[in-house]
Amino acid sequence: MALDVAQIHSADGLWQSLAALVGSDGTRTHLHANALVAASPQARDLADAAHLVCSLHGRHPGVIDHAAQHRGVEAATGWLGAAAAAFAEERARIVALAVAAGPLPSTPGQAESEATVTAQRHALDMLSSSARNGCSLGASLALVLDWPALNAVLSAAGKRFGQDMPMPEFPSETDVETLVSTLAGSPGIERAVMFGAQQLLAQHRGLFDLLQARAEARDRV
Repeated sequence: MALDVAQIHSADGLWQSLAALVGSDGTRTHLHANALVAASPQARDLADAAHLVCSLHGRHPGVIDHAAQHRGVEAATGWLGAAAAAFAEERARIVALAVAAGPLPSTPGQAESEATVTAQRHALDMLSSSARNGCSLGASLALVLDWPALNAVLSAAGKRFGQDMPMPEFPSETDVETLVSTLAGSPGIERAVMFGAQQLLAQHRGLFDLLQARAEARDRV
């Protein structure tokens, strides 16, 4: 369940609100994401995850690239540049993993799945290109904070398909905390950051909802 942004925001500040949001709504809380990291997930489920993550985040420009080009929050320029450089390397690994995983697993309802992924890509593009100052930054911050949980899934797939998937050298959580502390006192930007973060995490949850539904559909065949 999404957090009450206004309530946690006023109580604990932007960094605490952002961290709490990722902790409650991030990938690490999704049952299917955890199942893919568990002892013996099926190879086809891991291949499916590799392909769908690649569909969302294996493209250029991506979420962070759009935000870096937008330059809406000047204080974030350096942080976004460092994050974009780190994700450029990660993007290449994601694409290589999808290739190593082989063809997309045959799944009932493929046309509907493709439509869902296309809608998610469009949503991410709109979010990360938003003219609302702070929105694309919030999406980028949430992506960096949520990526360790996504990387765990990619690493599990990498082990199965012979690809090394180290964690990208993103700016640290301390760097994120330092950055968001500079936004204090700008309520409009703070609200936009939280909105962007919420929407990015919603797309990640939607991704794993889709992966779970596809896995269940394959199991029924």
